[in-house]
Amino acid sequence: MIESHGGPREGGDIYVGPSVEHGHPTAQKYIAIGVILAVITAIEVAVYYIPEYVPGFAPLLPPILLILSAIKFSLVVMFFMHLKFDSRLFSSFFVGGLLLAGAVLIALLALFHHFFA
Repeated sequence: MIESHGGPREGGDIYVGPSVEHGHPTAQKYIAIGVILAVITAIEVAVYYIPEYVPGFAPLLPPILLILSAIKFSLVVMFFMHLKFDSRLFSSFFVGGLLLAGAVLIALLALFHHFFA
């Protein structure tokens, strides 16, 4: 058996390493993250209306909105889905699935663009 402090007991049991627990964010941290998400959303809304007043800004709109959305997505995943505090294995599964879904999406867009263009 393994003792509570993570060390091996006599008898040749397997040592799994010390027990490491990370503290989850406090309520203040969640409020701060919520405020950051609200500010990024306000920036997204403001950026959406800029092309009406600044000529030539329209081509920059999609990349800017995608970057801001990616930042919001990563904050939500890290903190509200607790991936920042869980095992790297869970993060790897999540990111791997996300990359696979993105690759399938890009492949389908390329395929249908070829047939319907």
